Amino acid sequence: MRSPDPTDPRQTSSRRQVLGAAAAATLGLIFRPAHAQDAVDLGLRGGSGVRSLTTAFPQKGRLILQRTRPPLLETPFEVFDKGVFTPNDQFFVRWHWAVIPTEIDVEGYRVAVRGHVNQPLSLTLQDLVGLPKVEMAAVNQCSGNSRGLFQPRVPGAQWGNGAMGNAKWTGVRLRDVLDKAGVKAGATAVRFNALDEPVVDGAPDFEKSLAIDHARDGEVMLAYLMNGEPLPLLNGFPLRLIVPGWFSTYWVKMLNDIEVLSGPDDNYWMKTAYRIPDTPFANVRPGQTGFPTVPINRMGPRSFITNLRDGASLPAGAEALVRGIAFGGDAGVQAVDLSFDGGKSWQPARLGQDEGKYGFRRWETRWTPPGAGAATIQVRCTNTDGAVQPAEANWNGGGYLRNVIESISVKAG
Repeated sequence: MRSPDPTDPRQTSSRRQVLGAAAAATLGLIFRPAHAQDAVDLGLRGGSGVRSLTTAFPQKGRLILQRTRPPLLETPFEVFDKGVFTPNDQFFVRWHWAVIPTEIDVEGYRVAVRGHVNQPLSLTLQDLVGLPKVEMAAVNQCSGNSRGLFQPRVPGAQWGNGAMGNAKWTGVRLRDVLDKAGVKAGATAVRFNALDEPVVDGAPDFEKSLAIDHARDGEVMLAYLMNGEPLPLLNGFPLRLIVPGWFSTYWVKMLNDIEVLSGPDDNYWMKTAYRIPDTPFANVRPGQTGFPTVPINRMGPRSFITNLRDGASLPAGAEALVRGIAFGGDAGVQAVDLSFDGGKSWQPARLGQDEGKYGFRRWETRWTPPGAGAATIQVRCTNTDGAVQPAEANWNGGGYLRNVIESISVKAG
């Protein structure tokens, strides 16, 4: 995480630009019915993988329509071949409740900091922009990314591999905000709430929490810029929690309430929802019961081939470029390896520039198909903590934590 110099006069200008751009970004954001522009087949298991492509959502370009209300929009996979930073207008979208503000009054917007603190706060966006600024590249991945590939099939949004994205986030450390309020002794956790609301009375408001030491680790941040621009409304404008290395369910969007707790958080979204088997890779047998569970938390390493599609044709005997992206989950990328013989042997890929341990990292290699016929290319990532993608896919009833070694089939001729 980079910490720009707060004495730099350019930062004063930057603050004015942030607030001015933010105010402009709230104008005219009226949701329109999604209109299918085209379709794509995600190749899902046990059900149709055909999804419409749409450009009908505000500040958003061409995305895969998984659901209209609440909006679930998936990034087309070819976007990931364009670079390590996912464009804001094609960054995936996932909301739990459909009552989402269609515009934000920036002047009236406040973030409450309350609970087990010495001094409750009500912070404006300008207050936050005035705090020491930090930047971090980090992958935001939906807990159910790739759920549509689980076999047997599980309920929930049937995502392909595009419910993820990498951005350079700019904002302030959560620790600095908490220190401003003064956390009292005995604090156990910090709970986060936002401007979205349940669609029916009595439904549980979406809230998530982090243990106090995690919340104060200096990496968790409140972001007001995404790839140098104010966040799109659907990605959490004006402020989003960034929890690097953890799944997106903790990255609360349209954040407006920070509550320091002095006891356990037993709200629905921590106690009941988003829980995983407390087993290696959160893996259980279909139908198995009686296993312990824990709240979903850290991501594991993943890697993907982005410049070749499954079924691609390559000239036999000619050198081909194979490239893609990888991320280490809750650690950096140590190595990316490829196999062209069904996993019997592996060869290292060349890693591209390291933009930060929590972000995507480009990799590439060159391979010459030995002759005409079908071949399989596999790719796996090892992170800096030594965690390696598994050879076998996991299974659990929530469709969580898939990070099996990816493969594509190609034809040489």
